[in-house]
Amino acid sequence: LLESAEVVVYDRLVHLALLALCPPGFERICVGKKAGGDSVDQEEIGALLVEHALAGKRVVRLKGGDPFVFGRGGEEAEVLAQAGVPFEIVPGVTSSLAAGAFAGIPLTHREIASTLVFATGHEDPTKRTASVDWRTLGALRQATLCIYMGMGRLETILAELVAGGLAPHTPAACVQWASLGTQRTVTATVGTLVEETRRAGLAAPSIVLVGEVIRKRESIA
Repeated sequence: LLESAEVVVYDRLVHLALLALCPPGFERICVGKKAGGDSVDQEEIGALLVEHALAGKRVVRLKGGDPFVFGRGGEEAEVLAQAGVPFEIVPGVTSSLAAGAFAGIPLTHREIASTLVFATGHEDPTKRTASVDWRTLGALRQATLCIYMGMGRLETILAELVAGGLAPHTPAACVQWASLGTQRTVTATVGTLVEETRRAGLAAPSIVLVGEVIRKRESIA
């Protein structure tokens, strides 16, 4: 699809080497979002896609990870559908799966993890109340938690998990820039992860993993 693209609308987390696949003369539009920094409004992104598509251009909306897992792909697909723009969804590898694989952490394991949870640490600020119940997640057993976009609230999130019953000595890991060639991984416990990530200088974009499966990194990574 990239080889035939006339317009590529891409995010900040996309590896720029992918754009080398595009043909000469294609138009590139960066709409990446950064917490606390400048970003393109979501409505503007949808309008860009519709505008270029209705102009007869072959448009690729390039995202990091999977467009339908905390990637707002569903919202953008709705905008296209409402505008009568035909489109195709190409599935991707969501960042927690990449983080686990490249860090040597199996997210599920027959003996120690039969439940896998994806949760966002950065909910829509316009919501009246948060929908992620961290205390309930802290009560899960034999589970692996994959926390997206949680670095800004990491201390609060981990405290809520412990308040829900999760033991502070439960293994935890933080994986920054998963799969992009600059990946860094820090392993710790729920009680020490904030301190260890600060010491290592890890920040967003990072995936936080919580669960006994992290012990497997010692023999797999």
